[in-house]
Amino acid sequence: MKKTIAVLGSTGSIGTQTLHIAENDPDITISAMSCGKNIELFSEQVKKFKPRVVSVSDEEDIPKLKELISEVYEPKICCGVEGLIEVATEETCDMVLTAVVGMIGIRPTIAAIEAGKDIALANKETLVCAGHIIMPLAKKKGVKILPVDSEHSAIFQSLLGREGNEINKILLTASGGPFRGKTYEELENVTVKDALKHPNWSMGKKITIDSATMVNKGLEVIEAKWLFDVSPARIQVLVHPESILHSAVEYEDGAVIGQMGTPDMSLPIRLAIYYPKRVEGDTKPLDLFEIGALHFERPDTDTFFGLTLAYDAIDAGGNVPTVLNAANEKAVSLFLNEKIPFLRISELIAEAMTEVTYIEDPTVDDILNTELETIRFIEEIEK
Repeated sequence: MKKTIAVLGSTGSIGTQTLHIAENDPDITISAMSCGKNIELFSEQVKKFKPRVVSVSDEEDIPKLKELISEVYEPKICCGVEGLIEVATEETCDMVLTAVVGMIGIRPTIAAIEAGKDIALANKETLVCAGHIIMPLAKKKGVKILPVDSEHSAIFQSLLGREGNEINKILLTASGGPFRGKTYEELENVTVKDALKHPNWSMGKKITIDSATMVNKGLEVIEAKWLFDVSPARIQVLVHPESILHSAVEYEDGAVIGQMGTPDMSLPIRLAIYYPKRVEGDTKPLDLFEIGALHFERPDTDTFFGLTLAYDAIDAGGNVPTVLNAANEKAVSLFLNEKIPFLRISELIAEAMTEVTYIEDPTVDDILNTELETIRFIEEIEK
């Protein structure tokens, strides 16, 4: 099956795994790609895949990229948000994998949908902040939104063959992160190093901290609401430390259908790329004899109240999910730079959600302005 893909965020964890899949399949062409600041790795990727269009975050990095790849070939080189849009709308691609981090992914995703491209979605902010824009637009354009997150991919798979049957609830699993079982008091003095020790998944620093606070699971609840058109009341988070059941769906007759697999992001990436086909990869087979038992717990929302804040954001609606997301991004950055303690992350989110200007039906410009207002608010109180 021939596939031409544009990759937004090719040097990150999802991007590099996507390129690994493409490297081993001659039927996949990478026609466009973007990166942030890792120009050395990006240059190697560009030389290997020879995309028609490439983009970097900052214009000042263009000369360096040109110098590194000039002996091999010369693609069209762009930068900034406009560069991301160029990558996302490259004329020959039929799918855009959006793996950039942050709200910068919203505009290129919208542009790709308007251009009729299917979306393999690994950018949370797109739906958390702009789900009310993205999903109706995708429906209007007849575009598929295929989730790359392991949990949402599992839900997507559990809904295949639904054929109009009602569901009781979505069971959204969470590993519990490195601090599962810890009390609020025990978390007062944890370090950045402690928070980055995820027990199951190898991820970027920001998402690893989000897992430790469980804000990440809250963002996934918001994503699930938009992806699967369900009310938050029908989305139940359960802590599953083994990360083997990636999520499940309970139907109205009481049957629970879920998807299991080893904790390996290449599986949901492959499914999104090849859907509806399932293609063999190098994912380690699941050995249930070796695992022996699976465990499930209720989340401790008193200690990890970032999860509760996400439900509050959904209930409030408007631009409040954007405030939640932007406040979290800023707070995590402060924590990673050792400017605030771990527990302050969720506290800052809660404060921002009550103080930043409310907008009932935000446009994309409103969403981006809300992000700036939220960042300014946190910077002011954390001087």
